Amino acid sequence: MKNQNVPSWSQKFTGLAGVIGASALIAFPAWAHINSNTTIANATQTQQVAGNVKPAAAPASMAATKDIVAIASGDTQFKTLTKALGAAGLVTTLQGKGPFTVFAPTDAAFAALPKGTLDDLLKPANKAKLTKILTYHVVPGSVLSTSLKSGNVTSVEKSPLKVVVSGGKVTVGGANVVKADIKASNGVIHVIDKVLMPPDAM
Repeated sequence: MKNQNVPSWSQKFTGLAGVIGASALIAFPAWAHINSNTTIANATQTQQVAGNVKPAAAPASMAATKDIVAIASGDTQFKTLTKALGAAGLVTTLQGKGPFTVFAPTDAAFAALPKGTLDDLLKPANKAKLTKILTYHVVPGSVLSTSLKSGNVTSVEKSPLKVVVSGGKVTVGGANVVKADIKASNGVIHVIDKVLMPPDAM
């Protein structure tokens, strides 16, 4: 990824006041063109989360030594996600510098998709569609749950994601954040209970 050229940031990450601020963001024409050297202002490192959203159980010092892919591949609830990242060719990208915020669906979330959907998406012929869906789960920057506010944010896929913070709960694109702030060396993971679909993915 280091030798690839990328366009300059052209969109601002809205809906997360005080997190990324005026940092410019790249509007990626394709996930594979992410520049791992791009820098973005990091979010606050506060570990507190509101309501019943559970923070990560692992100490931050442990999580911060591993990248997003290493954490996902070492967690049994992300077996399907790890497989999908490999099929889409996104493993190397998510091992890059970032930072990235990943809303990670669990195996149960993938299992809840209509019958045959996952098998179809994992076929080589549907790599582009799978990539589109997976990048819809990622936003640039390292955004902790304490900084999430209601509003739309722009995903790496370029479509907006609706964030709702209400009644002590956080939802993203209609999915519940069931565990927040799993820190990685190149970003942060928030666990969600639903696979998100871009408006024109299916």
